[in-house]
Amino acid sequence: MFRKWESPEAVFHLLKACSKGMPCDITGIDDYRMIDEKRGIQWPLPDGHPIEPLSERRLFEDGQFYTPDQRARFVFEAPRPLPEPTTSAYPLTLLTGRGTSSQWHTQTRTGKSYVLRKLHPNVPYVEVSPKDAAELGIRANEWVIVRSQRGQVKARVFVSHVVQPGQVFMPMHDAATNQLTFAAFDPYSRQPSYKACAVRIEPAPVGRSNHSALPALNLFIASLGE
Repeated sequence: MFRKWESPEAVFHLLKACSKGMPCDITGIDDYRMIDEKRGIQWPLPDGHPIEPLSERRLFEDGQFYTPDQRARFVFEAPRPLPEPTTSAYPLTLLTGRGTSSQWHTQTRTGKSYVLRKLHPNVPYVEVSPKDAAELGIRANEWVIVRSQRGQVKARVFVSHVVQPGQVFMPMHDAATNQLTFAAFDPYSRQPSYKACAVRIEPAPVGRSNHSALPALNLFIASLGE
């Protein structure tokens, strides 16, 4: 199969064949030239489906859904506690999310851009509330260890009034962040619970490696307060 992967368009044709009959069916797109001529094509577009100029299509507008009886499913669920509550050993709730507009997910593509890397240095940082920082005896720009039951990450401290006491925040763009997260899944969608877990923070041992990339990170941290 890999012998056919001679160009991006060749891979596109393999992907097109795999999409047949699926929600993302794009078998109606002939080739790259068709995409260029149409100045982009809205998908899904099954084979034989006409393209009306300046038309707008909506998925499921025909009322047919990808279920056995083609009816939509609505799930009603009572609120549940976090899968991993805090404890005396891990008293803080780590929240993960988007930390910058210059990176996307775990940087699998955007991390290859020199410009975007300059805007968001690849140095883990953790946002801590002023109250928790004072109680932990840590200050802005110091190195700490963020530790969960699954792993630990060295990160720089950013003291932030945005973060609530009892919570800390780390961007999900750094792969190391998910060394800490909890392997729980939504029972319906099977989406992983990467957004919250129990952690503790402790000062990191001082070492020469602590000071790498500090100028770039200091500029980035300064921009967060603007």
